[in-house]
Amino acid sequence: MISVNSPLAIAVSGIATEKSSLNPIRPRGYRNLGFRLSSQRFGLKEMELVRKVSRGCFSDRSGKGRMVEVESVDGEDVFDAAAAESKFFPEHLVIMVNGIVGSSADWKYAAEQFVKKLPDKVIVHRSECNYSTLTFNGVDLMGERLADEVLAVVKRWPGVRKISFVAHSLGGLVARYAIARLYEPFPKMESSSHSVNHSVQSLEQPYEERIAGLEPMNFITFATPHLGSRGHKQLPFLCGVPFLEKRASLTAHWIVGKSGKHLFLTDSDDGKPPLLLQMVNDSDDLKFISALRSFKRRVAYANANYDHVVGWGTSSIRRQDELPKINHLVKDEKYPHIVYIERETTEDLHNKASSIAGDQTTDIEEEMIQGLTQVPWERVDVSFHKSKQRYVAHNTIQVKSYWLNSDGADVVFHMIDNFLL
Repeated sequence: MISVNSPLAIAVSGIATEKSSLNPIRPRGYRNLGFRLSSQRFGLKEMELVRKVSRGCFSDRSGKGRMVEVESVDGEDVFDAAAAESKFFPEHLVIMVNGIVGSSADWKYAAEQFVKKLPDKVIVHRSECNYSTLTFNGVDLMGERLADEVLAVVKRWPGVRKISFVAHSLGGLVARYAIARLYEPFPKMESSSHSVNHSVQSLEQPYEERIAGLEPMNFITFATPHLGSRGHKQLPFLCGVPFLEKRASLTAHWIVGKSGKHLFLTDSDDGKPPLLLQMVNDSDDLKFISALRSFKRRVAYANANYDHVVGWGTSSIRRQDELPKINHLVKDEKYPHIVYIERETTEDLHNKASSIAGDQTTDIEEEMIQGLTQVPWERVDVSFHKSKQRYVAHNTIQVKSYWLNSDGADVVFHMIDNFLL
């Protein structure tokens, strides 16, 4: 039976409070969640909430484990019921962020696989604060909303200690903005056993960096236009035709609002540089690069071909001449659509910086590359060249819909298998 003080009870109670402050909860049919509920220990609001949300639950018919999907006002939490009630409560919160005109449903398949493979390790939250046409509001406003949502989720799950982000397309830029808002450096605590002489410290103390008060672990993007969508074949369906690329940059905001201005770098609020250019360095109030650096891993999954929305260079944060040659692409039997993996080190960054130090022709894209590569990235290149789903590669890479994009399942498994816990 669920204890009223258990992490699951606290989370459900928190969601009930959020829900009740907006709309009354209507009773609905429900399925067994894999645990018993006691109306004597839960209030009526909590019981009605569980009845409502449990219709979205699913379980492993083998009986080995059951997952729960709980809908709240700010998205959906997916977790293993048994793990949530055990003394080994999952400590790792994974925030999944959708792309343009998307919703929390876009990450449904990947969230399920996370919990199936790591039931006692992770709680997955599929963000819902930026869905449908709300994704036209601009990277900054969307980032603020996501930051507020993450804080609400962390408050709901007081047992979590670590945090990771997994984002698709435009959602990767939104997540980069949000982590800058959530970034906090804390002075490391010195042991009381240190001698007085040893405790005398320099003015510059070492810091422990936190995102929303949690230890940052993985920051992972899928087909994200890190360098924007302007020119250099970064919007592939324009075929690199200069006239079309120029017209797109001038008219994108008519279709996708402020987000279009941000993507095509045509925004200049209060005379400031374009937002995406601002986001490659720390500013006084938002530490964009410090926030990225705080994560143990930064990974960019990129479609090498057939992605008609986001180009290979912008999604892998590379210059055009740095893209792997076709004859260098390989096939992995376990992950057949992973064709190239590049793991950058700090030494690689220094060597690369030295090689371009004398170049005086730095354009805006080069400036963004130099800014973002102040920290090392893992780059994972994906190709659906032989897949029937290749023409929807932008969605297949994340398995947006299993029925339409199932060939991307091995990419999702690659992410989970290499996830730093």
